[in-house]
Amino acid sequence: MAFRERTESDELKIFRILNNRTILPSKEKQIYSNLEKGFKGEVMFDQLTEGLNPNKFLIVNDLLLETNSTTFQIDSFIISQGTHFPCEVKNFEGDYYYKSDQFFAMNDTEIQNPLDQIKRSDALLRQFLQKKKYSISIKSNVFFVNPAFTLYQAPRDKPIIYPTQLAKFLEELNARTSILNDDHYKLAEDLVKEHKTISPYTRLPPYDYYQMKKGPCCMVCHSFTVSSDGTILACHSCGCVEYVEDAILRSVRELQLLFPDIKITTNLIFEWCQVIESRKQIRRILKKHFNKMGSRHSTYYI
Repeated sequence: MAFRERTESDELKIFRILNNRTILPSKEKQIYSNLEKGFKGEVMFDQLTEGLNPNKFLIVNDLLLETNSTTFQIDSFIISQGTHFPCEVKNFEGDYYYKSDQFFAMNDTEIQNPLDQIKRSDALLRQFLQKKKYSISIKSNVFFVNPAFTLYQAPRDKPIIYPTQLAKFLEELNARTSILNDDHYKLAEDLVKEHKTISPYTRLPPYDYYQMKKGPCCMVCHSFTVSSDGTILACHSCGCVEYVEDAILRSVRELQLLFPDIKITTNLIFEWCQVIESRKQIRRILKKHFNKMGSRHSTYYI
């Protein structure tokens, strides 16, 4: 188990909701697709690093750090004796080629060079560690995790680990002599403590409540073809069954994520959920799980 587990960003969660409840413009649709693909690649990488000996390595995932008013991201940071390994994970799929220190798709479209990304994050990370009085050795690599990725004219002298090299790289890493001590745990704790929860890179489109398609969707396939008998919410597309209470709580979390300042009221959830026909049932569930504020017509829940 990683010292810090990876979680889905709020940006990705909101994009999922918007994709399901609105019509995203093509640009935002592509951003959303890239976010999903990137997260999937990071999870693939996490599954591989789970094989590292926990007595030798600490793995801190999904870091957003800041130094000198500049933020930078580290997909995974592997802490070990001697040398630490910041990891940039890429889930590129298909054929690319490398030319003049740049990456290109086969249609000659230039894409952002991952090597430039780790060069930038390396410099900022060193500044960050220096300010924290850490004098440690780091070795960054770009990890391409998708087995359907090919890079033609691939450079041999760059810090790149290709899909066919992943298993060997981790096997050799696991074979290293590494004894963790209190300093390693302190470094991991400092990294987690300095992690920023709000990213300046969020690219959400504008949206409002009235644009949203109302009604609960299936928690598995996200279809709106659901019905309720008052106890369960049943999906007619995939057959998934969920307790109504859980579906209502999921709907509340969804609204709170989309609209952090919105007041959760019985009427709001009744309108949002639609197929849940009993206001009394919604009120009872809100009262059970949240703190009631105000009175009568001004009642809301936090």
